[in-house]
Amino acid sequence: MIDVHKKLADHVGARPDKGFKSTLFETSRILLGMNCLEPGQEQKAHDHPDQDKFYMVTEGIGEFLVGDTTITASAGEVVFAPAGAVHGVRNISEGRLSMLVGITPWKST
Repeated sequence: MIDVHKKLADHVGARPDKGFKSTLFETSRILLGMNCLEPGQEQKAHDHPDQDKFYMVTEGIGEFLVGDTTITASAGEVVFAPAGAVHGVRNISEGRLSMLVGITPWKST
């Protein structure tokens, strides 16, 4: 049986070379994880042609690109990237940017 309870704090971390990612839950329908970026780090713009994605900021401030729109979001705010929309994020805060991220439908590899 899948572990149905996780603490976000247990899935926060850093990597000096690129963003940190930790999977909380993964099924054939959804991927839910934590993504963390240190100051100045970014997730380059990309798209998921058949998948919706959300970023819920839990700490820090991010500058998000969704299509032609740039959005600044901080803790407690959610950014949604619908399937096919080019999206990315850059940490513009002085501390860590942590985000709960969900992708659905998930196509595990």
